Amino acid sequence: MQAGNAHYRQESDLPHTVALFPLEGALLLPGSRLPLNIFEPRYLQMVDHAIASNRLIGLIQPSLDGATRADGEPGLCEVGCFGRITSMTETGDGRYLIALQGVCRFRLGEELTVKTPFRQARIMPFLADLDDSGNDAGAIDRPALLKVFRAYLQANELQADWEGVSRADDAMLVNALSMMAPYGPAEKQALLEAPDLRTRAETLIAITEMALARDNDDFGTSLQ
Repeated sequence: MQAGNAHYRQESDLPHTVALFPLEGALLLPGSRLPLNIFEPRYLQMVDHAIASNRLIGLIQPSLDGATRADGEPGLCEVGCFGRITSMTETGDGRYLIALQGVCRFRLGEELTVKTPFRQARIMPFLADLDDSGNDAGAIDRPALLKVFRAYLQANELQADWEGVSRADDAMLVNALSMMAPYGPAEKQALLEAPDLRTRAETLIAITEMALARDNDDFGTSLQ
Protein backbone atom coordinates (compact mmCIF):
# COMPACT_ATOMS: atom_id res chain seq x y z
CA MET A 1 0.00 0.00 0.00
CA GLN A 2 1.34 3.40 -0.97
CA ALA A 3 0.06 6.56 0.71
CA GLY A 4 1.70 9.77 -0.37
CA ASN A 5 5.45 9.19 -0.40
CA ALA A 6 5.33 6.27 2.01
CA HIS A 7 5.01 2.55 1.32
CA TYR A 8 3.41 0.21 3.85
CA ARG A 9 4.13 -3.42 3.03
CA GLN A 10 4.39 -5.22 6.36
CA GLU A 11 3.60 -4.88 10.04
CA SER A 12 6.96 -3.29 10.83
CA ASP A 13 6.04 -0.36 8.57
CA LEU A 14 3.22 0.58 10.94
CA PRO A 15 3.36 1.94 14.50
CA HIS A 16 2.05 -0.12 17.40
CA THR A 17 0.26 2.91 18.84
CA VAL A 18 -1.62 5.74 17.15
CA ALA A 19 -3.31 9.02 17.99
CA LEU A 20 -7.08 8.59 17.78
CA PHE A 21 -9.45 10.95 16.02
CA PRO A 22 -13.04 10.01 16.95
CA LEU A 23 -15.37 11.33 14.25
CA GLU A 24 -18.99 10.26 13.98
CA GLY A 25 -20.27 9.37 10.52
CA ALA A 26 -16.83 9.50 8.91
CA LEU A 27 -15.55 6.65 6.78
CA LEU A 28 -11.97 6.18 5.60
CA LEU A 29 -11.05 3.08 3.62
CA PRO A 30 -7.62 1.78 2.58
CA GLY A 31 -6.40 3.53 -0.56
CA SER A 32 -9.11 6.19 -0.40
CA ARG A 33 -8.74 9.89 0.33
CA LEU A 34 -10.72 11.93 2.86
CA PRO A 35 -10.54 15.74 3.26
CA LEU A 36 -11.00 17.06 6.80
CA ASN A 37 -11.39 20.48 8.41
CA ILE A 38 -9.56 20.46 11.75
CA PHE A 39 -10.44 23.22 14.21
CA GLU A 40 -10.69 21.81 17.74
CA PRO A 41 -7.50 22.71 19.68
CA ARG A 42 -6.66 19.18 20.82
CA TYR A 43 -6.95 17.86 17.29
CA LEU A 44 -4.84 20.69 15.94
CA GLN A 45 -2.23 19.41 18.39
CA MET A 46 -2.87 15.87 17.14
CA VAL A 47 -2.09 16.95 13.58
CA ASP A 48 1.09 18.72 14.73
CA HIS A 49 2.08 15.54 16.60
CA ALA A 50 1.48 13.38 13.53
CA ILE A 51 3.32 15.70 11.15
CA ALA A 52 6.32 15.70 13.51
CA SER A 53 6.41 11.88 13.60
CA ASN A 54 4.95 9.39 11.11
CA ARG A 55 2.03 11.43 9.67
CA LEU A 56 -0.42 8.72 10.77
CA ILE A 57 -3.62 9.14 12.78
CA GLY A 58 -6.35 6.65 13.56
CA LEU A 59 -9.78 7.69 12.35
CA ILE A 60 -12.46 5.90 14.36
CA GLN A 61 -16.13 6.38 15.17
CA PRO A 62 -17.55 6.87 18.66
CA SER A 63 -19.47 3.85 19.96
CA LEU A 64 -22.72 3.36 18.09
CA ASP A 65 -24.61 2.88 21.37
CA GLY A 66 -23.56 6.31 22.68
CA ALA A 67 -21.64 4.84 25.62
CA THR A 68 -19.23 7.14 27.45
CA ARG A 69 -16.27 6.58 29.74
CA ALA A 70 -16.08 7.73 33.33
CA ASP A 71 -14.28 10.90 32.20
CA GLY A 72 -17.11 11.76 29.80
CA GLU A 73 -15.19 10.87 26.66
CA PRO A 74 -17.11 8.70 24.19
CA GLY A 75 -16.55 5.00 23.92
CA LEU A 76 -15.12 3.93 20.59
CA CYS A 77 -15.97 1.38 17.93
CA GLU A 78 -13.70 -1.63 17.73
CA VAL A 79 -12.45 -0.98 14.20
CA GLY A 80 -10.94 2.16 12.69
CA CYS A 81 -8.55 3.03 9.87
CA PHE A 82 -5.03 4.41 9.72
CA GLY A 83 -4.87 7.58 7.69
CA ARG A 84 -1.66 9.23 6.48
CA ILE A 85 -1.71 13.01 6.25
CA THR A 86 -0.73 13.60 2.63
CA SER A 87 -1.45 17.33 2.54
CA MET A 88 -2.05 20.11 5.03
CA THR A 89 -2.99 23.76 4.58
CA GLU A 90 -3.16 26.44 7.27
CA THR A 91 -6.21 28.65 6.78
CA GLY A 92 -5.00 31.71 8.66
CA ASP A 93 -7.92 31.58 11.11
CA GLY A 94 -6.60 28.76 13.27
CA ARG A 95 -7.75 25.75 11.25
CA TYR A 96 -5.98 23.04 9.28
CA LEU A 97 -7.35 21.61 6.05
CA ILE A 98 -5.86 18.15 5.72
CA ALA A 99 -6.22 15.19 3.42
CA LEU A 100 -6.01 11.67 4.82
CA GLN A 101 -5.20 8.70 2.65
CA GLY A 102 -6.32 5.37 4.04
CA VAL A 103 -3.55 2.86 4.74
CA CYS A 104 -5.16 -0.07 6.51
CA ARG A 105 -7.87 -0.79 9.04
CA PHE A 106 -7.07 -1.65 12.63
CA ARG A 107 -8.70 -3.22 15.65
CA LEU A 108 -8.61 -1.06 18.73
CA GLY A 109 -6.55 -2.37 21.61
CA GLU A 110 -5.76 -0.84 24.99
CA GLU A 111 -6.05 2.92 25.32
CA LEU A 112 -2.93 4.50 26.77
CA THR A 113 -2.59 6.86 29.70
CA VAL A 114 -1.08 9.92 28.03
CA LYS A 115 -0.38 13.56 28.75
CA THR A 116 -1.48 14.69 25.30
CA PRO A 117 -4.97 16.22 25.00
CA PHE A 118 -5.83 13.69 22.31
CA ARG A 119 -6.32 9.99 22.93
CA GLN A 120 -3.83 7.31 21.93
CA ALA A 121 -4.13 3.54 21.84
CA ARG A 122 -2.41 0.34 20.93
CA ILE A 123 -3.81 -1.18 17.78
CA MET A 124 -3.80 -4.41 15.79
CA PRO A 125 -3.58 -3.69 12.03
CA PHE A 126 -5.47 -5.59 9.35
CA LEU A 127 -2.33 -6.57 7.45
CA ALA A 128 -4.25 -7.95 4.47
CA ASP A 129 -5.25 -4.36 3.64
CA LEU A 130 -1.63 -3.59 2.79
CA ASP A 131 -1.87 -5.79 -0.32
CA ASP A 132 -3.24 -3.46 -2.99
CA SER A 133 -2.28 -5.68 -5.90
CA GLY A 134 -5.89 -6.01 -7.03
CA ASN A 135 -6.61 -9.54 -5.86
CA ASP A 136 -10.26 -8.55 -5.44
CA ALA A 137 -10.56 -7.42 -9.06
CA GLY A 138 -13.66 -8.88 -10.68
CA ALA A 139 -14.97 -10.21 -7.37
CA ILE A 140 -17.95 -7.86 -7.11
CA ASP A 141 -21.30 -7.85 -8.88
CA ARG A 142 -20.54 -4.62 -10.72
CA PRO A 143 -23.77 -4.55 -12.78
CA ALA A 144 -25.89 -4.85 -9.62
CA LEU A 145 -23.91 -2.10 -7.90
CA LEU A 146 -24.23 0.26 -10.86
CA LYS A 147 -27.93 -0.55 -11.16
CA VAL A 148 -28.72 0.40 -7.58
CA PHE A 149 -26.41 3.41 -7.76
CA ARG A 150 -28.23 4.66 -10.87
CA ALA A 151 -31.59 4.14 -9.13
CA TYR A 152 -30.37 6.09 -6.10
CA LEU A 153 -29.24 9.00 -8.27
CA GLN A 154 -32.52 9.05 -10.16
CA ALA A 155 -34.54 8.97 -6.93
CA ASN A 156 -32.59 11.93 -5.57
CA GLU A 157 -32.37 13.84 -8.87
CA LEU A 158 -28.58 13.67 -8.89
CA GLN A 159 -26.11 13.35 -11.73
CA ALA A 160 -22.92 11.31 -12.05
CA ASP A 161 -19.85 11.31 -14.25
CA TRP A 162 -20.67 8.00 -15.89
CA GLU A 163 -17.53 8.11 -18.04
CA GLY A 164 -15.46 8.36 -14.87
CA VAL A 165 -17.50 5.61 -13.23
CA SER A 166 -16.90 3.30 -16.18
CA ARG A 167 -13.13 3.87 -15.94
CA ALA A 168 -12.92 3.21 -12.19
CA ASP A 169 -11.72 -0.23 -11.15
CA ASP A 170 -13.85 -2.26 -8.78
CA ALA A 171 -12.01 -1.28 -5.59
CA MET A 172 -12.03 2.41 -6.44
CA LEU A 173 -15.72 2.29 -7.35
CA VAL A 174 -16.89 0.42 -4.25
CA ASN A 175 -14.79 2.44 -1.83
CA ALA A 176 -15.66 5.81 -3.37
CA LEU A 177 -19.39 5.05 -3.31
CA SER A 178 -19.14 3.76 0.27
CA MET A 179 -17.46 6.96 1.45
CA MET A 180 -19.77 9.26 -0.52
CA ALA A 181 -22.99 7.54 0.49
CA PRO A 182 -25.06 9.73 2.87
CA TYR A 183 -25.72 6.98 5.39
CA GLY A 184 -25.55 6.98 9.18
CA PRO A 185 -22.79 5.85 11.54
CA ALA A 186 -24.02 2.25 11.80
CA GLU A 187 -24.08 1.82 8.03
CA LYS A 188 -20.66 3.46 7.68
CA GLN A 189 -19.23 1.12 10.32
CA ALA A 190 -20.71 -1.91 8.57
CA LEU A 191 -19.02 -0.83 5.33
CA LEU A 192 -15.71 -0.32 7.14
CA GLU A 193 -15.82 -3.71 8.83
CA ALA A 194 -16.79 -5.68 5.71
CA PRO A 195 -14.09 -8.37 5.48
CA ASP A 196 -13.43 -7.98 1.76
CA LEU A 197 -14.38 -5.95 -1.29
CA ARG A 198 -17.12 -8.34 -2.38
CA THR A 199 -18.82 -8.17 1.01
CA ARG A 200 -18.48 -4.37 1.10
CA ALA A 201 -20.14 -4.12 -2.32
CA GLU A 202 -22.96 -6.45 -1.25
CA THR A 203 -23.43 -4.45 1.97
CA LEU A 204 -23.54 -1.19 0.03
CA ILE A 205 -26.12 -2.60 -2.39
CA ALA A 206 -28.30 -3.86 0.48
CA ILE A 207 -28.10 -0.56 2.40
CA THR A 208 -28.95 1.44 -0.71
CA GLU A 209 -31.88 -0.81 -1.61
CA MET A 210 -33.28 -0.43 1.91
CA ALA A 211 -32.87 3.34 1.75
CA LEU A 212 -34.67 3.49 -1.57
CA ALA A 213 -37.40 1.15 -0.37
CA ARG A 214 -38.11 3.45 2.56
CA ASP A 215 -38.57 6.37 0.17
CA ASN A 216 -40.40 4.54 -2.56
CA ASP A 217 -42.95 1.82 -1.87
CA ASP A 218 -42.70 0.45 -5.39
CA PHE A 219 -38.89 0.42 -5.52
CA GLY A 220 -38.95 -3.30 -6.28
CA THR A 221 -40.89 -2.81 -9.48
CA SER A 222 -38.85 0.21 -10.52
CA LEU A 223 -35.73 -1.95 -10.78
CA GLN A 224 -37.37 -4.63 -12.88
